[in-house]
Amino acid sequence: MPSVFSSALPGVTGLSAPRWRLRLRHPLALGLFSVALLWLIWQIAAGSGWIQPLFLPAPQAVLAKLALAAGQGFMDATLWQHLAASLSRIGLALLAAVAVGVPLGLAMGVSPVLRGLLDPLIEGYRPVPPLAYLPLIVIWCGIGELSKVLLIFLAMLAPIVLSATHGVTRVSPSRLRAAQSLGASRRQLLWRVVLPTALPDILTGLRIGLGAGWSTLVAAELVAATRGLGFMVQSAAQFLVTDMVLAGIVVIGGIAFVLELGLRALQQRLCPWHGQQD
Repeated sequence: MPSVFSSALPGVTGLSAPRWRLRLRHPLALGLFSVALLWLIWQIAAGSGWIQPLFLPAPQAVLAKLALAAGQGFMDATLWQHLAASLSRIGLALLAAVAVGVPLGLAMGVSPVLRGLLDPLIEGYRPVPPLAYLPLIVIWCGIGELSKVLLIFLAMLAPIVLSATHGVTRVSPSRLRAAQSLGASRRQLLWRVVLPTALPDILTGLRIGLGAGWSTLVAAELVAATRGLGFMVQSAAQFLVTDMVLAGIVVIGGIAFVLELGLRALQQRLCPWHGQQD
C-alpha cells in the first residue's frame, strides 16, 4: 500500500518521510547494501575459521587471484583473453538468435498457420536443458567453435521467438483498422504498427535469452575449449583452486549484470512508454 500511495501522491510521501530515508529506499542504495552485507558475511565466515579456505577462501584471496589471472594469466591465457573468448561466443550466438528469432516470431504472430506448425517444435525443445542435446551437437558439428556457438544459440532462440510472437498478439485490431483506413500497406502495417507494439516484448525476450545463453556458456565451454570463463572455472575446479573458481564466478556474474543493465537502458530508450500506467 505505501508504494501505491507514494506513486499516486508523491507530495504526501515527501512530507511524511525525511529526505535521507527516501534516499535509503532508492534501488541503488538497497542494492549496494545487499552486496555489502553479503561481503561482510563472507568476510566473517572466512576470517573466523568456521570454514576451511579450501572450501571458502577469503574475499582478499579471491581478489588477489583475480588480479594475478589478469596480469600473469591462468591456464595459458590471461583473464582478458578468457573473457574475450566467452564474449565472442555469446555475441555471435546473440546475433544469430536475433537474426533468426525476431523475424520468425513476427511471422508466427502474424500467421496462425505458421504458429500452429512451429509452436509445438519450439515449445518441445525449450524446456530441454542444453546439456541434454550437447552430445548430439558434438556428433553433428564436432568439437570446434560451431558446436559451442550453436549450443548457446539454441538456448537463446526460444525466448526470443516466443516473446516476439507474444508481442504481435498484443497489437490492437483497432489500430490496424485505423492504419488501413489511412491507406497503410501491409509492409507499413508491419513496420509502423506491429513492430513498435511488439518491440518491448522483443527486448524482454532478448534479456531472457541473453541470461539463458550466458548460463549455458559453462556447458558450451566444456567441449574441448582452451579459453573462456567457463573453461577457466572448470579447470580451476579440477585442481581444487577454489579462489580461482570464485573469481571466475564473480566475473561471470558481473558481466551478466552489466549486460542486463545495458539491455534495460536500451529498452528504456527505445520504449520509454513501456511499463507506464495511466
